Amino acid sequence: MSSTPTTAAPAALPVFTLERHASGRLVYTGADGMPRHGVTPVRAFPVSAPEAGLSLVSAEGHELVWIDRPADLPPPLRALIDEELAHREFMPEISRIREVSTFSTPSTWTVDTDRGPTTLVLKVEEDIRRLPGRRLLITSGHGIVFSVRDMGALDRASRKFLERFL
Repeated sequence: MSSTPTTAAPAALPVFTLERHASGRLVYTGADGMPRHGVTPVRAFPVSAPEAGLSLVSAEGHELVWIDRPADLPPPLRALIDEELAHREFMPEISRIREVSTFSTPSTWTVDTDRGPTTLVLKVEEDIRRLPGRRLLITSGHGIVFSVRDMGALDRASRKFLERFL
């Protein structure tokens, strides 16, 4: 194994260790002492409540442990889980809309994201989904989901582009 095991034992959690194997995959070892390779963290509500509960799931799809409050985990364990989730939950966040080719669909959008500038195609207006708290999910023609954390926090020009489609 390539990293030092990190143990979790808050009051509500069973004791377990989690470490990254040399292959890059996570290894979970529960109270039974049996290591399970290829573990995946899965959020219960990744969009509406990303900080709520999550499961560590075996390579076979079986839940190994439920974690009610990931924020309560020891920092090294939380960092390992967050790192794995970042690979699994690819969702660029739009910080600015620079240009929209047309105000009807399909349209090509040029945007700035937390992962750099990109272009996306909005096929139909229904590909923009409103969420509570002025959040939006925008699905591109290639199936990539982009998020807007707070529509009100965007610059005025970006908000005007969005208003044309909402």
